[in-house]
Amino acid sequence: MNEPTVQKLFDLTGRVALITGGSGFLGRSLSRALAEAGATVVIGSRDRERTQHVVDELPSPGNAIHHAVVLNQLDESSLNGGFAAAVAAAGQVDILINNGQQGHALDLTNVTAEAFNKDLQNATGYFLLARHLRDHVVSRKVSGSIVMIGSMYGVVGSYPDAYDGICVASPVQYHTLKGGIVHMTRHLAAYWAKDGVRVNCLSPGPFPSEKAPPQMVERLKQKSPMGRMGTPDELKGPLIMLVSDAGSYITGQNLLVDGGWTAW
Repeated sequence: MNEPTVQKLFDLTGRVALITGGSGFLGRSLSRALAEAGATVVIGSRDRERTQHVVDELPSPGNAIHHAVVLNQLDESSLNGGFAAAVAAAGQVDILINNGQQGHALDLTNVTAEAFNKDLQNATGYFLLARHLRDHVVSRKVSGSIVMIGSMYGVVGSYPDAYDGICVASPVQYHTLKGGIVHMTRHLAAYWAKDGVRVNCLSPGPFPSEKAPPQMVERLKQKSPMGRMGTPDELKGPLIMLVSDAGSYITGQNLLVDGGWTAW
């Protein structure tokens, strides 16, 4: 029987992946996953110097050359220039990971209209980059894959007890943003399937960084069916499944990696 092996299905050799925010807490693991699977990785970020350090540390099992480009998704000119720079540097882009996010640590008690609107601009940036990827692969007559990074908080409400008396609540504008990203995924997938472009969403559950208040983390652990928090490397497998041929019949889906949080 002539069918691809599992190793071949997950292999990204010869493909180019552009990831925004690839030098951040979760972004570093996502970037490494793409590189370890054989892709040429282009990391887009506002801080090119910082990003270049991350790029220099990426593995290259097939001798792919990775790149850093300046890309601010909240600025349309920078966004357009960053995508063009990625294509110029790597010759093409086949995969887009919309991971970068800029936000304000303001909750529903004190968020301003300006901060709320600014944070929602992340969704605009995700869409514009996704459209760039779609138009680019269609012009080349090849297939493409887009993964939006969502959140379990785009599917379920917050857990107020986790934050009470410790820190600001999970920002209302963050929930609004992530819920919109989850649904934008479905919308784009329905329209672009005929173009050979798959669009999916990867939604992490509780993945606190070392900066998170320890008491809050302990409360979150008590809420989780698995009784622990996620670690960034636990997103690597789900990401590669979605962007590779292993997920060739998957589009318009929101994959929750949340330790069972949303199963309650």
